[in-house]
Amino acid sequence: MFHMPTTSDTALTPVTVLGLGAMGRALAGAFLKAGHPTTVWNRSKGRGDELAARGAVVAETAEDAVRAAELIVVCVVDYDAAEAILAPLEDALQGRVLVNVTSDVPERSRAMAAWAAEHSIAYLDGAVMVPTGVVGGEDALLFYSGSRESFERYESTLKALGGRAAFVGEEPGRAAAYDLSLLDFFYGSISGLVHAFALAKAEGVEAADIAPYMDTTVSILPPIAEYTAANIDARSYPGAEANLGMMAASVDHILHAAEARGLDVSQLAGIKRVADRALARGHAADDWASTYEAVVKP
Repeated sequence: MFHMPTTSDTALTPVTVLGLGAMGRALAGAFLKAGHPTTVWNRSKGRGDELAARGAVVAETAEDAVRAAELIVVCVVDYDAAEAILAPLEDALQGRVLVNVTSDVPERSRAMAAWAAEHSIAYLDGAVMVPTGVVGGEDALLFYSGSRESFERYESTLKALGGRAAFVGEEPGRAAAYDLSLLDFFYGSISGLVHAFALAKAEGVEAADIAPYMDTTVSILPPIAEYTAANIDARSYPGAEANLGMMAASVDHILHAAEARGLDVSQLAGIKRVADRALARGHAADDWASTYEAVVKP
């Protein structure tokens, strides 16, 4: 029978990780590196062998894994898988803190939090915002929402997963909202980058030749993000330095150049449609952030 270690038994909090995909293994590895007694479990066998060699205990069952620690982290492919694993463990999870870093939409996070509350399980929803190789580093960002008491109690333990452990509110879906928003930005940006390289190559310029100059654009994004957020929150879009009318014309030039070279222009066409709606609503002299009005009222 497993004995649940407590912080009085050891110097560092015992943890359990359920789910040993690439991210789950990275999370467990970060706990081990930080010195936490770590128990792991995965539905299919063999995924925990490398972690066992580093000192992890591989539990035979999910219930054994849960009963081995006071902080339980679940990281599986989706919420359906998480629910299938956790539903039979209601009793074992009571008195423990469940941290679910499985990615999904805020509605699923709220439903999971409601289930946890119904069964007297302290719950934190989480989102890992870095790739596996960055997990455990000082700059690794993870969002958490839900039980403030649980976050404050285990903050130092959770920082083993990433130095930027950000608690974003007690509303359980908040971490998922941050996750979706940042990923929305990331996928839009990386798709724009791929398209930019395709446009360059259509003109005989290698992607590797233009890549070193991308830092000029990347370096101005942080201040742009800051003032764009402020303008959107205020619903005020001063465009004295760069207005939507001018920038929309630039989008039009890029779109036509891409079309002429036989490239897919669906992303650019979508950008143009939103900009055109904002222009039609009188935002030509405003900043690009004014397209927000066309996004929220299509």
